[in-house]
Amino acid sequence: MLYGAIIGDIAGSMYEGKRHEIYDDVQFFGEYCRFTDDTIMTCAVAQAIMDHRTNGVALADATVANMQAFGRKYNHRGYGKQFVQWIYSDDPQPYDSWGNGGPMRVSPCAWAANTLDEALDMARTVTEVTHNHSEALKGSAAIVSAIFLARNGASKDEIRQHIIDNYYPMDFTLATISGEWRYGCSSQVTVPHALQAFFESETFEDSIRNAVFIGGDTDTVASMAAAIAGAFYGVPDYIASQLDGYLTEHLAKIVHEFHRLYSTSERK
Repeated sequence: MLYGAIIGDIAGSMYEGKRHEIYDDVQFFGEYCRFTDDTIMTCAVAQAIMDHRTNGVALADATVANMQAFGRKYNHRGYGKQFVQWIYSDDPQPYDSWGNGGPMRVSPCAWAANTLDEALDMARTVTEVTHNHSEALKGSAAIVSAIFLARNGASKDEIRQHIIDNYYPMDFTLATISGEWRYGCSSQVTVPHALQAFFESETFEDSIRNAVFIGGDTDTVASMAAAIAGAFYGVPDYIASQLDGYLTEHLAKIVHEFHRLYSTSERK
């Protein structure tokens, strides 16, 4: 399902670029919350996967076409300067970015794939059309692995060990980094933070509060953390029921169609 990633994005958008130190006061759908580039590109990837599976379009081609179309349709939503140039390019090519714009959009791959290897292959494809730097590719692989393992019944300890063995040492806690706040959007910083926000959570809501508590690029960190948490805990109905009110009809239709096709089960 895409609900976790999108809810995390919307909830985190209100706190972008700062820390919110009152843990229990995080508003998931506050007055100033909105969907950002994380949601738009997650939906673009979801649509690309559906186009690929339904019409036989190469996944990379479908990803480029949808990301450019969605980026032009929904402008001024937090895109980086290089990505904006890519959106409007007549010859869009990857630009060796290590930013978290790759990892933030890969959650659909974990739901559409039947095996972890397939999820990893899909994540690499939809990431490297722009973010072909090794750190961005590693971040995407880590996020999609965590989501896939979570939705297939792995324990939190098993997911954490997989991340340590294959991607990041995870040798910190939220408490140790909370006093060292600084804004950053690199994959090598924000992906481990998002993973730890999930690892230290006890509920879906906790993962988002943890991400906001860290501060910085809160919409993207919360989106990645909640994408994993949604697969692990499920998304509470009282939160999911509010989602459509924050999306356009176009995006909501994609979310529901993807959910119908690929979210038939959680925590097998």
